[in-house]
Amino acid sequence: MRRGQVGLAIAVLAAGLLLAAPAARADSITYEFTSCHITGGCGTAPYGTVTLTQNGTTVDVTVHLNDGSKFVQTGSGDQYAVKFELSSGFTVTVDQTVPGQTLAVTYDSSNTLDGDGTGNFNFGICATTTGGACAQIGGGAGFTNDITFHVASATISDFIANDKGNFFVADILSGQTGKTGPVDVSGTQVAEPGTLLLLGSGVIAVELWRRARGLRRR
Repeated sequence: MRRGQVGLAIAVLAAGLLLAAPAARADSITYEFTSCHITGGCGTAPYGTVTLTQNGTTVDVTVHLNDGSKFVQTGSGDQYAVKFELSSGFTVTVDQTVPGQTLAVTYDSSNTLDGDGTGNFNFGICATTTGGACAQIGGGAGFTNDITFHVASATISDFIANDKGNFFVADILSGQTGKTGPVDVSGTQVAEPGTLLLLGSGVIAVELWRRARGLRRR
């Protein structure tokens, strides 16, 4: 590649990076359940994911389990399928994605939703009985459907770590080991495609710049 061609390529790539940068910002991030609190083990991580998407002024959240694991509600999880921490008492609505079950949201301003040493949370989601109380759900009645919910007038940064450094906890029946108990998200974030694209483009730009310098020295 000639000197002029290299310079033009670098200029075009740099312009592309500037245009791509806003699109690569985190409108959506994904965390993985990687920490196991189950006696007898959880198998190989990750055990599931939590995806947060900024949708205008609302954050949409999807909690998914891997390997055929099921959401359960045992004493180890304080009888909640999912628990999480928000910076304030936001309005949270949950989709009814589990046939035959009603999913309900609990807000505890005193931050006392706990379970098996995973720390205290102020929000929990559970499948309820007819009377509206969180029902005990063992492995036989567990469900594999994703739990999806929405936080109004919030941003992704309003999801914060609790006193143990955990962002989310799910009470599961492990599809790998057949054991029940909590798994948590303690900050392991999966890189988004836009971020990877931006990083890769930057590496290419550096390599082109290095080659251009080499040509100039000849």
